[in-house]
This record gives sequence, structure tokens and C-alpha cells, in this order.
Amino acid sequence: MTESHHDVLIIGGGAAGLALALEIADCRPVTLLQPSPDSRGASRWAQGGIAAVLSPSDDVDAHVADTLVAGDGLCDEAAVRFTVDQGPAAIEWLLSLGVPFTPDPDPNAGYPYHLTQEGGHGARRIIHADDATGRAVIETLENHVGAHPGITIRHDLSAIELITDTAGHCRGARCLDEAGHLYALMARDTVLATGGASGLYRHTTSPHPASGEGMMMAAELGAELMNLEFQQFHPTCLYDPEGTPFLISEAVRGEGGYLLGADGQRFMPNIDPRAELAPRDIVARAIDSEMQRSGMDHVWLDIRHLGEEAIRHHFPTIHAHCASRGLDLARSPIPVVPAAHYSCGGVSTDLAGASTVPRLYAIGEVACTGLHGANRMASNSLLECLAFARGCARHLAEETAGSTAPLIERAQGTQPVSRELIAELREAMRGVMSARVAIVRRDAGLDEAASTLAELSERLAPHLAESTPDTDATSLWHALRLARLTVACARARRESRGLHHNPDCPLHADTTPMPSRIHLSALQAP
Repeated sequence: MTESHHDVLIIGGGAAGLALALEIADCRPVTLLQPSPDSRGASRWAQGGIAAVLSPSDDVDAHVADTLVAGDGLCDEAAVRFTVDQGPAAIEWLLSLGVPFTPDPDPNAGYPYHLTQEGGHGARRIIHADDATGRAVIETLENHVGAHPGITIRHDLSAIELITDTAGHCRGARCLDEAGHLYALMARDTVLATGGASGLYRHTTSPHPASGEGMMMAAELGAELMNLEFQQFHPTCLYDPEGTPFLISEAVRGEGGYLLGADGQRFMPNIDPRAELAPRDIVARAIDSEMQRSGMDHVWLDIRHLGEEAIRHHFPTIHAHCASRGLDLARSPIPVVPAAHYSCGGVSTDLAGASTVPRLYAIGEVACTGLHGANRMASNSLLECLAFARGCARHLAEETAGSTAPLIERAQGTQPVSRELIAELREAMRGVMSARVAIVRRDAGLDEAASTLAELSERLAPHLAESTPDTDATSLWHALRLARLTVACARARRESRGLHHNPDCPLHADTTPMPSRIHLSALQAP
């Protein structure tokens, strides 16, 4: 095993990881792990934009209030205000770096860049780069990170576990290269920016979804995880069973798109006074209910009434992608279906991104800051990445020397794990999560999921104990245990709140809502 020493180690190269690298690299050297830097990672696929108070007619208190409502009583108000307060400065920072946000053609708009509105927001506050904001932000950040002399980027390494010492401090990460060679990257401070856990499900909005690997690497060191039961399903993923996943931005509904049922009629106005602009949990459940009622595999999203010129202007990427699949947004409704999209739970952190494990931080979707509560409001996610990257950087700039306690060594096996077994177990895991722990869950289904996932873990455990280090096998082991913890949190929440909807306990609990907090120790062997 090759050993090397680093100052700040950032695992993950999406918006959160890249932003942190740029924020801290002027005062501390950074090593950034960004495996497969092509199209992987959720940030690049974000279409809608970034929520921030930018218009003179908007204000911070309104953005805070909208976020609290969307989070269904479970947001941490301090985290919400911390995030929202930083919105304008974060956008100015991105503009200074050259992110090409879309200008507003109206000189009297009050703000030079176009602002759109999305579900849950009471005002137009979503700044965007056409309908490919994530790509514009990531490409701009990557250009600056690549040119910074204080940042070393490693595209050849994937982290498989964190390194700890006898004092319980994080000391870096063990990684593999594509040839299977093992590396120990010792670090003074380690930051997880590895994304969420939508890969636990069969249908997602990302072609390469994370499966909670970073969450479980932290949990292995004793970090507290929080709110795992709140997995957000984006209401409108393009329905195309033969094609790769493609998200249809919430901004399409924000600009006036209608959801139509099998009879060609709108159904959202009968469910919520905000209609198509209700928070995502409400819209996703309404679509799921309409599909159950009609027996269809999808519903329809209709923006024909906007006209072809407006559609091409506001949604060039979506229009072009749908056209490549034989769909014309200007001529007919397009089929859409909810798909696993965003993890509102993750590694419990404070406002500096610090986990409950010393010298280990988490930012972005891997973290649970309290911002989203039981349901993430649209376009607050990229804002969270920027706000907590900046907060974490300020904290890291003041950190003193780390622990010198002896490291805890890990034994390694000698046999590879069968590719067929890995594929079989992953598909079985995704099947039970999609069937039993999705938009609507019931007690019996959760009990079945708990039993099935435990059996799948029991099948993999002995193979993993004897195996050589392996990225795919380790990823599956992380995913299976995170799935089991997710089910445990869902079984423990005896109410329906936000993204967790259980008809067997349909009402909010009478007591003050509390976050779900869980540790790896909650699982029985294996």
C-alpha cells in the first residue's frame, strides 16, 4: 500500500467539493479526489438554478419562511437562515468567476439576470444559466480549480473507506486506482463531498447516482447520520424506459407547465391550492396517486400553451434532449414520472460542516445540515453547497494540528468478489427499496424490506471479508447497510411528514417533530 501525506483532503468533485477547494486553497494546500470527471455527479445535472434573494421585491425572511414551510416542520431554522443569508454573496462570487447566468431581457426587471420561480417559492428567486445551470457552474469551477497552484486533483483514485486512529479522529482515506492498487492518503482534515443516496433506488434522475458511500464511510468511524427516511423523488423525470435518465426541471412548471392525467385534464388544482407549484413531496405523491388510479406508467407534462419561441428560449437543453428522443414539447405533452432524486438526510453536521467525528467534515448532499427538514425546496441544494463550502472553508482556515494517535489497521482478504453476485445483490436491493421504501411506504412493506436487506447483507458479508480491495463490492456493502439504516429510520417515524408518507400512520405526530438520528451500531450483524 502506497502512503502519502496531505493537508486538506476533499473527497468528491461536484459543486460543494470544487467550491470548498477554491475557498480554502489560498491558505491551505488541497488534494481533491474527483474520479471519472466526465458526466458523473449530481451537480452537473442540475437544470433549474440556484435560489437566492436577488430581486428588490424579495427578501430574506420570505425565502426563510418558504423553506420552513416546504420542510414540513423539521427544518433547523438557524441552518435555514445561515444558508439563505449567504445567497446573494455566493451568487456574486460565481458571477466573479464567470458563470454565464441568463440575462433578463427586460431592462426594468430590477435585477440584470433572469429569475424564475419553482415549487414552494413565493417569489421569482431562481437564477439560472438557461436550463443547464449545474453544468455551467461545474465547468466554471473546474476551470478555476484546474488553474489553482494550491490544488492537486486526482482523477485516478476512488475512496473506499476512511482512516481512523485510536483517539477516534479521522486521518484521511484509503483509496483504489483502476488497477486495484491500494493507497493511503493521510490528511490533517478530510471533507466528504460525495453526494447523496438516490442510487439505492432503481429509477433515478441521474445516470450515475451515488449510493450513500460517503455517508457510510463516515458512519463506520462513528459519525451520526440523520433523517435518512426523507428521500426526495423529483416529480418529473422523463418517462423513457429504454433511455438514460433525464430530469425535466421544476422550472418548466414554474414557467407555467401543467400536469395532465390519463384523461388529459389537470389534477393538481384539486389537490393543492398551489397546483403544480406545490412542494415536491406533494406533487410527487399526487402523480403517484394519479398513476395508481389510472393504471398508467406516467402522467403528462404540457407546456404547449407557452409557444415554441418561449420553450426554445427558456428550455433549450430540455427541448433539444426531448427532440433527440422523438418528443416535441411545442407540439404535444411529454410523459413524466417521479424518480429518486435527492437525499435530505445524511451525515449530521454543524454550520461549519463538522461531523461528530473529529477532523471529518461533510458538505453538499452527503450532509444533513437541517436546511431541508422533511422535504427539500427546489433549487436550495446548489445554494447549500456554496453556503456550507464557504462556512467550512472559514473553519478550516483556523484549524490547528491534528491527532498523532496510532492508526487502526484494516485486514484485507485475497479473493475477488464475483461480478455476477455484486450485480445480483445490487439489483435486488434497488428492487425492494423501489417497491417498499419509495414515495408511499407501509408498515408491512417496511418490515419486508428490513428482512430482505438483512438477508442480502448476510449473503455479501462473507465474500467481502475474504476479498481483495474492490470499489464495486465496497460500494455495494456501503449501500446495503445505508438502505437498512434508512428502513430503520422509516419504521421508527410513526407519522407521515414531508417525504415520508405512511398510510398506516397518516397524521403528523402530536409532539414537537424531531429529526431521526442513527448510528451504524443500530444494525445487528452482519
